[in-house]
Amino acid sequence: MRFIRTKAAVAVAGLTLSLAACGDAGSDSEGPDVEVKEDAASEFDDGTRMKELAEAGAIKIGVKYDQPGLGFKDAASDTPEGFDVEMAKILAADLGIAEDDVEWVETISDNREPFLQDGTVDLVLASYSITDDRREVVGQAGPYMITGQQLLVKSDSDIESVEDVKGKEVCSVTGSTSLETIEAKGAKGVGLDTYSDCAQKVLDGSVEAMTTDGSILAGLAAQNEGELKVVGEEFSEERIGVGYPKDRPEMCQWIVDTLTEANEDGDWEAAFESTLGPSGVDTPEFPEMDACES
Repeated sequence: MRFIRTKAAVAVAGLTLSLAACGDAGSDSEGPDVEVKEDAASEFDDGTRMKELAEAGAIKIGVKYDQPGLGFKDAASDTPEGFDVEMAKILAADLGIAEDDVEWVETISDNREPFLQDGTVDLVLASYSITDDRREVVGQAGPYMITGQQLLVKSDSDIESVEDVKGKEVCSVTGSTSLETIEAKGAKGVGLDTYSDCAQKVLDGSVEAMTTDGSILAGLAAQNEGELKVVGEEFSEERIGVGYPKDRPEMCQWIVDTLTEANEDGDWEAAFESTLGPSGVDTPEFPEMDACES
């Protein structure tokens, strides 16, 4: 079977991202030109979801629209951009589907599992942390990036670490693991619909801080340079992966193999540098991916 091709030795350890919020995260970014495979359907076994998608020549992928550098779409753009989006393009290209034929579906933290369960999307690449609880209801392959939770505060704030937000209101998006983690750290979690709403609450002083993956915060800080800053060390490890329908387990090994190949041929690194790189983030090593259940 094509999707159980030999995996190369990618004996590397995933490193968390050390983020410095500076520059212009993902603005006008373009990822690498990824070769769209011809006659991709012939490479997959009958009955697999990959063959169905390749034959259809279309795929629906859920991404976020409010995360500069990861998944972002402004009103003037037809398509989203960012590192998550570039990973999605690589997967689509392996199915013989060009990016113009991808149906991008705006996805928020709270609807990622429902969208995979009800068929609204075929894949989710939306800063989607891999967790045991989520793997109970959907498939998750990866990680293709490892980051960590930090804090975003106003530039003149005295908050310097997670210890300083105990008892204070800190926002994140509803349904995220970040909200659960910050509450466990003693802060009062405030759940909002989008990251941009949360950042605005910090800007207008409604909440003391915002928290989520450092990669997301770096992009927001870059968008509001001089007004917001990322502070403190990472206090969690977020393993970002690809979501797929749980009743399509064959997709796991295909995702792992395709993204591993993207690392080997340099597309993963080029995608990172063109999206998150401009925010001042050093390109990490490609993480070791989880084994798929046989």
